[in-house]
Amino acid sequence: MTGSNPVAIEAINLMKDYGRGENAVHALRGVNISFEQGRFTAIMGPSGSGKSTLMHTLAGLDSASGGRIIFDGAELTSMNDNQLTLLRRHRVGFIFQSFNLLPMFSAEQNILMPLTLAGEKPDRSWFKVLVETLGLEGRLSHRPNELSGGQQQRVAIARALISKPAVVFADEPTGNLDSVSSAEVLSFLKQSVKELGQTVIMVTHDAVAASYADRAIVFADGRIVADETDPAAERMSELLMEERDCVTRSSAAPTVAQRMSDSLADTKDFPCGQ
Repeated sequence: MTGSNPVAIEAINLMKDYGRGENAVHALRGVNISFEQGRFTAIMGPSGSGKSTLMHTLAGLDSASGGRIIFDGAELTSMNDNQLTLLRRHRVGFIFQSFNLLPMFSAEQNILMPLTLAGEKPDRSWFKVLVETLGLEGRLSHRPNELSGGQQQRVAIARALISKPAVVFADEPTGNLDSVSSAEVLSFLKQSVKELGQTVIMVTHDAVAASYADRAIVFADGRIVADETDPAAERMSELLMEERDCVTRSSAAPTVAQRMSDSLADTKDFPCGQ
């Protein structure tokens, strides 16, 4: 499901296999999907569904076994290691569950670290916008151990955005936060999309987190089985629970998500819903 915005990144018949022969694991099975610029997309799915593999492959952190990825107009799947390194440095932002802030540096130094490592000068007006948007004005001189978990993740978000990346990938960004801090961080991610025009792709297991997104995709067995616009937490929880149950019931009837996916993929390889 897409609208009228330009496409930021697109996967075309994307495949990823681990191992060979009878022991091969098909993590991605011919995935076709595009992500629009200026949109917040959540990717959900049971453990082992392929959602993290999809994100890592789209971000150039893992290689594809087949298919193509078009990233900001360039074909990522044909790039060499040096080209991928430059792309990740200049065009991709990352937000991790564990924050990954450097403890000996201040919040401001952590935010500017991608530019420091690249030998580039920061755009101070952009830095000011990020700091004000994320409510970090009074925390820039603090080190990570002087910040709450929510504040640390806000610093990590600013760090991800400081180089004005084409896409920000967020891997379970609220996994180590309490419910109040989670809501705060998700609100800021949503705000960065709405007010700053950022493109965010977030992997999460949390249906409430997915409800902050403009769009949510459910993954199962390496395929997209549901694609929801303006996802509601209750709806996403229902779809996720059905797919979790699916993996333990080899002879069950088709799930709602699988029935919805008939137009997206052949379901004959799913573990249930035969």
